[in-house]
Formats: sequence, structure tokens, C-alpha cells
Amino acid sequence: MTPVVALVEHAPARSFALPDAVGRALTAMKILEEAGPDAYAQGAWRLRAGSKVGVVALTLPGGESVTVRITPKVPVARLLFLIGYSNDPRGWRDGGVDLAEHDELLPALAHAVERQIDRALRQGLLQGYRTTDESSHVVRGRLLEAQQIRRRFGMFLPAEVTFDEFTTDIAENRLLRSAVDRLLRLPGVPGAVRARLMRQRSRLVDIMPLVPGQIPLSWQPTRLNVRYHAALRLAEAVLRGSSTEHLPGGLRMDGFLFDMNGVYEDFVCKALGEAMRPHGGRSVLQVRNIHMDEGNSIRLRPDFVWYGDSDKPTIVADAKYKARESRGFPNEDLYQMLAYCTALGLPEGHLVYAKGNVSHTSHRVRHAGTVLHQHAIDLDQQPAGLLAEIEVLARHMVHGVAMSSQGGHPLGAA
Repeated sequence: MTPVVALVEHAPARSFALPDAVGRALTAMKILEEAGPDAYAQGAWRLRAGSKVGVVALTLPGGESVTVRITPKVPVARLLFLIGYSNDPRGWRDGGVDLAEHDELLPALAHAVERQIDRALRQGLLQGYRTTDESSHVVRGRLLEAQQIRRRFGMFLPAEVTFDEFTTDIAENRLLRSAVDRLLRLPGVPGAVRARLMRQRSRLVDIMPLVPGQIPLSWQPTRLNVRYHAALRLAEAVLRGSSTEHLPGGLRMDGFLFDMNGVYEDFVCKALGEAMRPHGGRSVLQVRNIHMDEGNSIRLRPDFVWYGDSDKPTIVADAKYKARESRGFPNEDLYQMLAYCTALGLPEGHLVYAKGNVSHTSHRVRHAGTVLHQHAIDLDQQPAGLLAEIEVLARHMVHGVAMSSQGGHPLGAA
């Protein structure tokens, strides 16, 4: 039976009996926040999970394997909602798939992917045109003259041609096939879900999967592939979080991990952008062209910037998943936000945390007058309540802008 190392996101370190090769691999791959030999127990390693959640299978050269399973602190259904909303705010929701029977991440994700693929394929496989370049003894499509001259040196056949083929082997189906293959390779998928995934794989048997490590293919949402949208969003999430590594010493690592820092950041920024729509302007995520110095050598990258009707930066916000200090929010986040406000010329900025030990608070910076807000979002509530809280936060930000423009005191905003 494969030993399982069961950890919880950001929980205290625990000691596990592990082969040294596995412990060293976990240390080198930086999967965990802490991984090192236990000073008080021979042959044991002290492990502590950080913000990465999911499952990883390590296989030793002799065939022995160890599974590392990291459970998120938030309910699994909520995590899948955060991921789904970040990918498509108007698409997949909690109610799309019943996850009541699965309280672990991998079984729930595999179940959700299988159900959405089943819905997508009920009307058959989607077909589309795919551009193909090949060497052929039958000329069809268009002759690639430059390639023909360079490769064939005056020979007429085989011909280098390009043509559009109407086929089911398109990006959408390849993504679904690859996600199914990925889930079937992971330990911990329940037998009933695995059987249904095998059924979906048989429906996609003629589709070429992606090469392991290949970047997921791009696709464009259209009215023709609308029934695929929810399944494709989940498939992309599986493939983005997946990895297959061959490590020194013959170790093989296979699994998928979600970084809760990135999941939370993506959700907050996307939800804020949606909540700001009624107020006009435009939202930009992960702004790259902001510099702190006049020489443009110190680059800043705020998570969220809202440009008002004048197309000037009006609101800046940064999402922080965890308050690391028990007494409150980390001071270094305030320094970072002050740099954003200074570079953008804004009177206030906003830090948005997952619920911590301190409620909303604000600080006015001496000699600068800049106001730094720190908000806390409760991830334990249902999606409707979570989105409602984001909308309240957006109104608070807009209210602060209005007060600042009128010479008011933003610290008084609720």
C-alpha cells in the first residue's frame, strides 16, 4: 500500500518516516514551506505545508512510491469556485456540479472535471478547422514554395503543403483529453470517478493529447463552443497546476498543485474588476508599466489598478492571501502599498486580505497624508455572500475617491 503524507495548508509541522531520497526531493522542489530531517527521530522528516495545496506522487528508482496530499483550509467547493470565477466570472459556479460527496481536493476536482466534460460531449465531439503543414505525395491546399525549395532541392514529390482540415482533433478536444489523462495518472481518484473518467477518455480516444510539459493550447470562446466553456476552464486549471518531473537519482514526481496565494489574488482582482463595472472606467490587472523612480529602473507591479473616466489611475489594490503575524497584518505590505500610491500619485491604497485576526483598519502616513486601508475578506461564506462583500469593498473604494476629490477625510469611510 502506498504511504500517504497528509498535510493541511499552513498547519504546524509534523514528523513523518520517509526515505531520505524522498525528503531531499521535497526540500529541493520547494513544494512545502518546511522540509528537513527531524532532529529527535532517526529516519524521520519534519514537514509543514505552505500555501500550495493538491497532491504529488513521488516514485523511487526501485518502484516504491509516496503520496503527499495537502488539503486547503477553505472548503474544497469554495476553492473550486474561486478558481472557476477567476477563469470566467459569468461561467462555472458552485451550483454547476454537486460536490457534496467529496470533501478532498483531488476527488472533488476529478468529479467536477468529469461531470463538466460529460455535459460538453453530450451532443458529440466539437469539430473545427485545423491548419496542418506536412510533406505529402498528394498535393492539396497550398504549396509552401520556400520550404519545397529549401528541403527538396528541385524535387516535385513529396510536396510541402499547408491545408485546413475539418476534424475533431482541435485545441478544445485536446485540452479535455489531456486533463482526463492527467487525472487518471494521479493516485487518490475514487474508483467510481475513475471509471467515469475512463468513459470520457474512450469518447476522446481519437484525440491527440498534449505532450507532458507542453503549454496548454489556446482557444477562443465562441457561440460554437459555448457548451465546452465550463469544461475547458476546469481542464485548463488542472493542466496549469500539473507537473511531471524526473529528478536526480531516478526519482519521478507527478501531480498537481494550486498556489492559494495565486488563486486568492486572481479571484480578488477579477471580482473587483466585475464589481467596478457599474462605476465606469476600466480595470487593469497586474499592471507592468509602473516605475517607482524617475529613471524607470525600479519596476512596480500592483495587482489591481482602476482607471476612472479621465483614464488616469484612481484606485490601487493588492491582494494578500494570509496575514502571517498573529497580532495583525504584516508591516511590509504597508510599505509596498505606500510605494504604489507614491508612484501613481494616489492619496490612498487598499490591501485586501483573506480573513485574519484584525478587521478593516486604516493608517495615515506621516508627512505624506497617504491613507493605507487594510481589508479582510471571509472566504468561509457562500459564493453569493463572498461576491456581495467584494461589491461592498468596491463601493468603499469609490466612496474614498469621491471624498478625496472633495477634500474629505477618507479615514471616516465605512
